[in-house]
Amino acid sequence: MTIKLGVIADDFTGATDIASFMVQSGWKVVQLLGIPDEDTYIPYDVDAVVISLKIRSSPVAESIFLALKACRWLLNKIGCRQLFFKYCSTFDSTPEGNIGPVIDALMDELQVDISLICPALPINGRTVVHGHLFVNGQLLNESGMQYHPVTPMKDANLLRLIEQQSKGRAGLVNLDCVRQGKQIICHHLESLRQNGIRYAVVDAMMMKDLIPIAQAVSDMTLVTGGSGLGAALASYHSGHALASSTVGDIPPAIGRRTVILSGSCSVMTNRQVIEYKKIAPAMALNIDECINNSIYANQLVDWVIQQPEDGLAPILYSTQPPQLLEMIQQQYGISKASNSIERLFAEIVNKLKQQGFNTFIIAGGETSAQVVRSLEINQFSIGAPIAPGVPWVHGSHTDCWLALKSGNFGEVNFFQHAQEMFHG
Repeated sequence: MTIKLGVIADDFTGATDIASFMVQSGWKVVQLLGIPDEDTYIPYDVDAVVISLKIRSSPVAESIFLALKACRWLLNKIGCRQLFFKYCSTFDSTPEGNIGPVIDALMDELQVDISLICPALPINGRTVVHGHLFVNGQLLNESGMQYHPVTPMKDANLLRLIEQQSKGRAGLVNLDCVRQGKQIICHHLESLRQNGIRYAVVDAMMMKDLIPIAQAVSDMTLVTGGSGLGAALASYHSGHALASSTVGDIPPAIGRRTVILSGSCSVMTNRQVIEYKKIAPAMALNIDECINNSIYANQLVDWVIQQPEDGLAPILYSTQPPQLLEMIQQQYGISKASNSIERLFAEIVNKLKQQGFNTFIIAGGETSAQVVRSLEINQFSIGAPIAPGVPWVHGSHTDCWLALKSGNFGEVNFFQHAQEMFHG
């Protein structure tokens, strides 16, 4: 067995994100949840395998340990030709973060002296110009990401961001170079390497900018970035149009019991929750109850079960705007508040599954990881996209279907649209 690409994703929503884009670009993809067992079955005709880790906000040492374990499995167990370290298209890593240390560890493991930094995902408004990351035309640190509860982004300069948390120098492959095509990109990458640059930050303003980048790096042992580059690599190897397919399985209409859990506090998720509350049953979590009430999960489960089965799914949410989020964090502490919420969501999902719920729409990477672990799913098949980077996924050997949404992905009507796909 030889797999073209092995992906190590730093969170669960990011893993479904890149898996979906590669499927849309012509590849067959398997997504695994956590480090696979030795006897994990991978079909012979798979093009890419994505390993989902929960390390985005983990301590550096733990992140490196798990990333290297995933790397060795992908290389030694299934013989991947190329490795891809996938992180968020908004980078989501402060100077104390682990993207740089993980890249360094992977470079040392693979004995390579330069790697790519390419988080751009233009179809979702994430562009890189002059090495600066923009979200829908706004600098990253002015886009709302400066209020992220776990990884507040205070800088948009990717060269500075990667140098602050790693052990080498960064250089730029600018947009002019990218648009001159594969040969010029390759020449520039080699020039950077010869000048001791370890991290090549690459500009991309449009999805089509990613195609020559993919062509130029298709033989590199290690690349890093967002799902846009993953889509471009799949498109290049398969000959399929970039991220063009919208086919795929969706949850069957019969026998669905659905609930929405929203733990993200992103700008878009706030808008999505506000919009959805107008048309569906909604319950905001009480943080004090999360921390101090041992039967709070039972109370919330009872509320969910009492909602009409023939209408839109109920939503439980801890989503808050920046000002209220800051007050909560000051009162309870960042870790205590977030950990209690994630534990509660996991408990709720477990109880709802026992009551026959089998379709879960989740907003937020941390929340998604807790939900998947609670459901004890270890492998996903990738279904139809709900929005760019957010597919329906089906848990192997279960009746569970999930939509795992990164915070700022999807349109304002995302929660309703996801259900319309199988309810009509």
